[in-house]
Amino acid sequence: MAAVKGRAKVGKSPRADEKTEPARGRAPNRRGSPEAIEKRRVARVFNDILGGRGAASHKLDGRTEKRRQRLLKELEAGKARGSRELKPLDILQRVQELMDLGEPLSSIRKVAKVKKSAVSPESIVGVVERLHRAYSFHPEVYRFVGIGEDVLREAGVLAEAAKRGRPRPRAAP
Repeated sequence: MAAVKGRAKVGKSPRADEKTEPARGRAPNRRGSPEAIEKRRVARVFNDILGGRGAASHKLDGRTEKRRQRLLKELEAGKARGSRELKPLDILQRVQELMDLGEPLSSIRKVAKVKKSAVSPESIVGVVERLHRAYSFHPEVYRFVGIGEDVLREAGVLAEAAKRGRPRPRAAP
């Protein structure tokens, strides 16, 4: 009979799903620990406050600033991304977004061309009412597409804005 060669047993290597212990003498990575994350957050706030970038200065981050500039440029050119004409709803959305970013109305007015409405006020009241219910635009935004105060009052946009604002002081008798 032929002799059968025996194979030497090789130690098993750990599977990919099994965790291996860290090498002796090395500390585990602590960048993701809750304490380290909290330290970084507190340090950022502390540096912002003492470095002059607190709540008073309200500076936008890079991406938001680029978006603000793009929106202003699109309103000025009247075109979206340089090719497509802005529709009235696009204008409303861009002005609303700029206002939400803290852009003053005066600077938006300098850039955007306020259009005159060729449509009779009576025919547009119902559409403005539905539009406001769907989008909840600021009342000032509608003026950029030529919708006047009388249409906004009839559609209930100005009455709703007055309810949200602070109450007017009453005249003394």
